[in-house]
Amino acid sequence: MAELDDTFGEGGGQILRSDIKPRKILHLDLDAFYCSVEEQLNPSLRGLPTAVGGSPEGRGVVASCSYAARLFGVRSAMPTARALRLCPDLLLLKGQHKRYSKVSKQVMDYLRANTPLVEQLSIDEAFLDVSNISKSVVLTAQDFQKVINKDFDLPCSIGVASNKLMAKIANNIGKSAASKAYPPNAITFVPIGEDAEFLAPLPVIAMWGVGPKTAERMKNLGIQTIGDLANQREEELIHQFGKLGKALTLRARGIDNRPIVTHHEAKSISQEITFSKDSRSEKSLTRTLIKLSEKVGKRLRANNKTAATVKLKIRWPDFTTLSRQITCEEPIDKDEQIFSAANQLFHKVWKPGRPVRLIGVGVSGLGSPIRQLSLWNADDDREYTDEKRLREIVADLREKFGDQVLFRGFEFRRIQEDKDYGTRNMG
Repeated sequence: MAELDDTFGEGGGQILRSDIKPRKILHLDLDAFYCSVEEQLNPSLRGLPTAVGGSPEGRGVVASCSYAARLFGVRSAMPTARALRLCPDLLLLKGQHKRYSKVSKQVMDYLRANTPLVEQLSIDEAFLDVSNISKSVVLTAQDFQKVINKDFDLPCSIGVASNKLMAKIANNIGKSAASKAYPPNAITFVPIGEDAEFLAPLPVIAMWGVGPKTAERMKNLGIQTIGDLANQREEELIHQFGKLGKALTLRARGIDNRPIVTHHEAKSISQEITFSKDSRSEKSLTRTLIKLSEKVGKRLRANNKTAATVKLKIRWPDFTTLSRQITCEEPIDKDEQIFSAANQLFHKVWKPGRPVRLIGVGVSGLGSPIRQLSLWNADDDREYTDEKRLREIVADLREKFGDQVLFRGFEFRRIQEDKDYGTRNMG
């Protein structure tokens, strides 16, 4: 059977092909991952309403919640204070993010050992192309699930289909059917050729690229289900929704020929902090910029990259958010360079005494380091190596003894007059 070959949302023509073999794609999601890891360490938590998140006294939010908590309406990204109002018996866990990263790596390493085509989307989610495995795709999914359940002591749900779009939606539908206090641990299969039929009765908001506002616009046009969407003329959708309209035409019919991408090249690196209380102190805000610049610089060097652009993000108490950026004269990767640019941007938009809810620092325009080597002496090389070694020593000391054990010159100049530096709260 012929099918349309097009990467949705990318534009370009559609080529009719008859030589495309159906793929076998899995979308695997570790159910309530953070809470499930906590249950590994303390099995008595299983079946109880738990959440990993920030303090309810500030602006903490829920990072992950158990399915028992979801029965009370608790959801990820919900303010912790609201979650506790919905579920007074909610057990709030501080979280152990190094532990979560370690467990995630173990699971992802297992997946990659069984198929080379793994696209990790987040700490607890991945696409797998298992077309190279001769066993039926459903049995393959069951095998993966059994190992993750038994060897890693984690629940996971899997969507099974012939492309990434359908596997993701299938998994979402399977997980949403959970109505008990325990993870769904579901496997949801969309047979080849039944994509449009599977999608048709679903509400349009179940489709990638359709958020609440777009769904409301569609409702006003009489489009309530994905089946309604599939019946619309492409020209009309493009007229109403622009470039997204073309993508929706394909998605509504379940067409998605995107390959599994095993490696994503970072386009930017950023760090941000939401303060537990609005900050209006220049010294405190400057300290925060220093800390964020350090973290961005560390990640930049860990990826062996330099940046051409430094960005500042700032949010006022009324949630108005500004973004500013500056292009550097030459690529940078040092903490003090990042801070200097971010601080320059900060003082262009901030007035003394104005409260700040959130502040962030980021870099973009990433590239490989370019360093001019001397032919006649090693001074430049030695300076570069010494600087790199110094940064490593500072990072190691801070990792072992805390952030205040050692300061670089540019940091000390900023904090030497701040008497309460030792009690700083980074949010």
